[in-house]
Amino acid sequence: MSSGILSSKQLLNQLMEKHYQNAREAKADGRPVVWATSISPQEILEAMDLTVVYPENHAAAIGARKESMPFIGQAESDGYSNDICSYARVNLGYEKLRHAEAQDIPMPDIILCCNNICSTVIKWYENLAKQLHIPMIMFDTPFVHTYDIPGNSVVYMRRQLTSIIHQLENITGKEFNYDKLRHVMITSNSACSWWKKATELGKLVPSPLSGFDMFNYMAMIVCNRGNPDGERLFKLWYDELAARAAAGKGPWDNAEEEYRVMWDGIACWPYLSSTFKILKKYGINVVASTYPDSWNIRYEIDNIDGLVSAYASHYANRSLRYGADNIAKIAKEYSLDGIIFHSNRSCKLMDLRQLEIQRQIEKRAGVATVLFDGDQTDPRNFSEAQFETRIQALVEVMRQRKAERGQ
Repeated sequence: MSSGILSSKQLLNQLMEKHYQNAREAKADGRPVVWATSISPQEILEAMDLTVVYPENHAAAIGARKESMPFIGQAESDGYSNDICSYARVNLGYEKLRHAEAQDIPMPDIILCCNNICSTVIKWYENLAKQLHIPMIMFDTPFVHTYDIPGNSVVYMRRQLTSIIHQLENITGKEFNYDKLRHVMITSNSACSWWKKATELGKLVPSPLSGFDMFNYMAMIVCNRGNPDGERLFKLWYDELAARAAAGKGPWDNAEEEYRVMWDGIACWPYLSSTFKILKKYGINVVASTYPDSWNIRYEIDNIDGLVSAYASHYANRSLRYGADNIAKIAKEYSLDGIIFHSNRSCKLMDLRQLEIQRQIEKRAGVATVLFDGDQTDPRNFSEAQFETRIQALVEVMRQRKAERGQ
């Protein structure tokens, strides 16, 4: 990049620091700070001018800095089982210790919990609210057992959203601004659109996109998709990737993309560098994932039914048949050679159906698959040696199938 022009990675780092600095300043000024789950209706919070921090983002950052064990140890010493989500244990431990080298965040004045990602968040956030003596607001998204979201669920969620607005008005003493909500919806739609355009460049062969970059940029789609900063970042990222694609470049400057895979599940944050290096060693590029697409939350402007439906559409909140169809579609559109299933000890909801989806995808899509054991932030549940052994087995199958196709 020429002097004075920020790359998207530089902008990402600046915006993340700005995000946390804004939260610290809000707390210092006596303005309310909200802790919210990662896929919750941020449009409502933005329209209320509330400052929001996302504990899952914070826990992932702590994990990536290899700093999670003191917080996990604190939570487990307080009686929390090592079988529950490590994001929860990191955050509950942080609530006691209140300092992390990775990043400090202010304590919340309000908790907003949306259970479209799992049911653990309900008890996790409920415990936080009780310990801190603050209000917890719940947005319940019924699991979609049918293929499409039923109308009665939409009505139920729309009424909840109205209730959430009234609760926030009562807590803050401010009237809700519906004009600002419309503006936030427009901004959020645009940011998500650029995020989707950037990540869909993974369909190109070779892909200019590395999935591990996608994991890093994901922090911003969580916390800034209703903010012009997010829109600006993802457009810049798209422009950079499009320029790379136009030049015929793959994801790396010093290696070729030999195999294209999808990563199913959350990254192993404490081992992000290790898993990246092992995959690159074998010419494997992660071109797609079910996980980052969870924040492609788009809807018609002024359509509240569409807004609430979008928040119920997270793949973890959908039926097994929907999940299998979605992965089969990704396998075809992204020209996958293989799929890596992360059997994440922390994420029981996603893991429960992984073996069945793996069985169906191998039969339907004809791609090689492998499953490895790991965890999103607890380093005790991952083995680099086991991971590499599984990847070697995957490469053998992918190589054989490529040879059979004459590639």
